[in-house]
Amino acid sequence: MNYWWVNQNQTYKNEVLGGFLWSPKTRVDGARNQFYENMKRLRLVMSYFHFGDTRIKAIGIAIAPAETAAKPDFGKAGASWSKEGWLVNVEYRELARQIRPKTISI
Repeated sequence: MNYWWVNQNQTYKNEVLGGFLWSPKTRVDGARNQFYENMKRLRLVMSYFHFGDTRIKAIGIAIAPAETAAKPDFGKAGASWSKEGWLVNVEYRELARQIRPKTISI
C-alpha cells in the first residue's frame, strides 16, 4: 500500500467536510509547483496522512482519481490561488487522538 503526506493548514476543515482534496494546477504566476503536480499521481485506495496545525489529524483514502475542478470556496484561505485546480474525492477518518510527529521517537 502507498502512503501520502498532505499538508492542509488553511483548508483542512473545508476539505474534510466536503470529502475532497484540492490544489491549484499552477502557482499564481503560472509557474509549475511539484506539490500541485503530485495531485495527478494520487490513486484510488492510497492512504493519506492529513497534517495541519502541527498534528496528523486524519487518515484518508482516495475514492476517485484527480480531476480538473474550479477552486472551492475556502473563504479567505487561498485568495491568491488560481481558480482552476486538481480535485480528488477522499473518504476521511478523523483521529480521536491527533498525533504530533515532533513527539515521536524513532
